[in-house]
This record gives sequence, C-alpha cells and structure tokens, in this order.
Amino acid sequence: MPGHAMERLSAAARVAVAVVILGFAASLPLVGQSDEPVDLSAVYAIKAEGFERSQVMELMSWLTDVHGPRLTGSPNLQAAADYTVEQFAEWGLTNIAQEVWGEFGRGWSNDRFYAHAIAPQAYPLIGYSKAWTPGTGGVAAGEAVLAIIGNDADIETHRGTLAGKFVLTAPVPDVQALFEAPGRRYTDDQLAGLAAQPDPAGRRGRRRGGRGGRGFADRRMAFFVEEGVAALIEPGPNPGSRRGDTGSVWVRSGGSRNPDDPPVAPQVVLLTEHYGRIVRTLEKDIPVTLELNVRNSFHDETLDAFNIIAEIPGTDRADEVVMLGAHFDSWHAGTGATDNAAGSAVMMEAMRILKATGLPLRRTVRIALWTGEEQGLLGSRAYVTTHFGDRRTMALEPDHARLSGYFNVDNGTGLLRGVYLQGNEAIAPVFEAWMAPFANLGMTTLSIRNTGGTDHLAFDAVGLPGFQFIQDPVEYGSRTHHTNMDVYERVQASDMMKNAVIVASFVYHAANRDELLPRKPLPRPQPRRR
Repeated sequence: MPGHAMERLSAAARVAVAVVILGFAASLPLVGQSDEPVDLSAVYAIKAEGFERSQVMELMSWLTDVHGPRLTGSPNLQAAADYTVEQFAEWGLTNIAQEVWGEFGRGWSNDRFYAHAIAPQAYPLIGYSKAWTPGTGGVAAGEAVLAIIGNDADIETHRGTLAGKFVLTAPVPDVQALFEAPGRRYTDDQLAGLAAQPDPAGRRGRRRGGRGGRGFADRRMAFFVEEGVAALIEPGPNPGSRRGDTGSVWVRSGGSRNPDDPPVAPQVVLLTEHYGRIVRTLEKDIPVTLELNVRNSFHDETLDAFNIIAEIPGTDRADEVVMLGAHFDSWHAGTGATDNAAGSAVMMEAMRILKATGLPLRRTVRIALWTGEEQGLLGSRAYVTTHFGDRRTMALEPDHARLSGYFNVDNGTGLLRGVYLQGNEAIAPVFEAWMAPFANLGMTTLSIRNTGGTDHLAFDAVGLPGFQFIQDPVEYGSRTHHTNMDVYERVQASDMMKNAVIVASFVYHAANRDELLPRKPLPRPQPRRR
C-alpha cells in the first residue's frame, strides 16, 4: 500500500480507538478513502469478548491433542466433527449438520509405528507411514538396500533382488544449515509488495508442464508389490521450504482411496538425517538391518464424506447469507494444528463471539468446515456446486443471488495482515474501512491478487465474493506445513485470538451492511480438462 494511504489508514485507526475509548455507541464512517460505515461499538464488544473470554486455544487443543490428526474419512475426523457439533449446539447455533457432499473413498488411519536400525548399530528411526498404504503385517526385519528406479530398464535390473528387503528409493537430499530462522513475519516492504498490482507481463511465456510419468509410476509400484518388498522408504524434507532443512518430516499419501485400485507396497517416510545415515553406511559396503512394525487400518464403513455446517439466523434479511469457513481435515504425521485446526478454531471462535455478544445480525451467518481439502478442495467445491452453481457450466442455483460473501482462513497460525481481493476492485473501499479499527494489530494491507490453493476458490470460480486473508507465514511452509511438527505447540495464541476478533468483525459488518458485497462479473464456464 502506498505511503500516503498508510498514513490515512493510521489516522483512521486513531479515530476508531478514540471513539471506542470514549464509549460512543454509534455507527459512523471512518476517515479515509471509504464512506463505508463501521460500527465501532460492535467492534468494542467483539474485542472485549474475544480478548477477555477467548476459547480459541481450548478449541485448538480439542481439535489437535484429543482429535488430531483429522484425515478425511478417518475415525479421528468423525470424532472431531462430533465434538464440533456439540460445541455448536452448546453455543446455541442452529441448522447444525454434518452435510454429506458425496463419495470420497475409504478412510485410513495409522495404529502403530515402530522403526529401528538393528545393525551395524542399533538406533531409533523417526518416521511415518504414508496415508492409504498397508502396514508391514507385524514386526518385519530385513536388509536395507538402495534401489533408485527411474525407468523400465531399472526395473529389469532389480527384478528378483528385492524380496523381503527395505528399499530406499531416493538419493539423500541436500541439507542446508538454517542461517535464518524458519519462522518469520511479513515486513513492511513485503506487505507493500503484496499490495502492489502484479506485473501482467510476468505471466507471459509460462508453459504448463505435462503430468507425465503416471504410467511408469504405476508399473514401478506393481513391480515392488510383485517383488514382495518389506517396505519402501524415502526421505522426508519439506519441498515447500526454501530456508534449509528444518528437521521436520513431510508426509502425505502413497496409496489410493478407491478400494478397487491395485494394491501398493508399505511406504514409510524417514527423517532426512536418519535416511542419510542409512544410505551413507550402505555406500561403504556395510550392510544395514532394519526392523519395522507398522499397522495401518482401512475404513470402508462408508465411502461418503461430509462438511460441518451451522448458522446464526439473521433478522430482516435472514434469507441472505454471509459465510465463513476453513478446512477441517489434515494430513496425519502431526495433529493438523496449523493446517488447519488453526483456521477451523478461529472460525469457530468467531461464531462463538458473535453469538456470545448478542450483536444483531441482519443476514444469516453460516460457518462451513470443509473436508477433503487436502485431496483437492473436494468438500468446498461440492458444496458450492450443490448450493450455488456449477463452475463447469455456470448454471446457477437460486441461492447464488443471496450469498453476500465467504471468508476463509487457511495459512497457519500467523496474524491476519490484510485480505487478498481476488481481483475485486469494488470491494477495496469496503475492506479498507473494516480494517481500520485493527490497524493497531497490524491489519493494514489489501492485495488485488488472487491467492490460490484453498477453499475460497470454489466460491470465486462461480462469481461469488470469496476471500482468503493475508497471514504472517510464521513457520507455515517452512516447518509445520504437512509435517510431523504440525502440532499445538507451533500455534501462536496471541495471533489466534486477534484473528478470531478480526474475522468476527468482518462477518458482522458483512451481515449488517445495506447491500450485498460487490461482485466481479460472472466468469466463463470452466469445462473439466481431459
């Protein structure tokens, strides 16, 4: 944001704070670029409830320590959903439902994991099973071998040599020292860069890489199964980290949710440093013996998945809706704390705050906690298709005209610093006014950019106002994202409390403004790519 705009925003924030301190219960426009009214007495009530009586970290502990991780289709996710429904009912929310969105596939969970080197020295190994893969069928001991198979010729080279062995499938990654801390906040210069219009010329000349390799990957897995390997083992550095290795183990899936797909071999991801020790020992022609006991379960009781929905009913415009949400599911190496119990707890707490304050809401406020996000935004896309419109045809449902907007949180524990506008120029003056009372918390930046990768995209794809907040990265993308370090201890309580207050205020003002939030023109249909 340009410097002169920052000065006006700071002045607006000072006016807002002064009015709150004096206790004026009035709705008046803040000084700045927008005449959008801001109800400062409501902001005061929201801050008081969210800062003095916050429950956000208690919610976090239940979603992670007790019910984490929450892989879609797993018993843990179901238990977490049941807990959430109980909380919503206790708070007095209405229309609470675990709304089935369609077939997801079988569930999966890890029940036991033990890994140890036996010879030439005994030492424990840090590792995790990949989702939707089988276990070892009990305690399995065997020789470790390095077999990097990159083509069909490599398959033939190793045919008949891998039965009963632990196959290390990749070179040792290059591990760099941590010369910078993995946790960080946005600087003023970085926020100014986000606020700037992206260079349109920077998008030219990009080529889409073909998927390729899928057929070979299937042949390679069939070969490992036919060979009867004890397990496949790979290193687990976080591919999203650009700050060197963090000691985290990055783990996702290695098998299919479809029970009719071909079987896969047991698959394990080890801490890179432990993986490297094994490989370097083997390179010295010293045999290495490993012992693993991995027990995994597949859950076929139902192949359907659901989203969790609840509402605070509106008054004179109850047929119109403001939505907030976050994805509820996670990967399984940690407890799904920053990705994304943090977003779920913030949105739950925002609903609690709105209900506890008793602030009047003209429009109905609806929370949605999505599942299947980690497998491709499945829950939110299915919900939008059912309730609002099909992005492939742009055939719209009646409720499309009655949704004011959707707000999403899914970038970890970091403080909200602004909003990505998804190219919606008309919304900028509105959000500028709503941000002003939170400038003293660091909420100052509007970015015209489209940010990808999470559930607001389902709404944007059918022309609905859907927004993701700008957040300080903290350790997201460097240490916690999809790793074993995605746990409660990496969550910043102060940021979480502030985030819930900011979201509650945005939702309150969206629910009570005279008009629906401004929209972009409807996009063109997006037929499914073949």
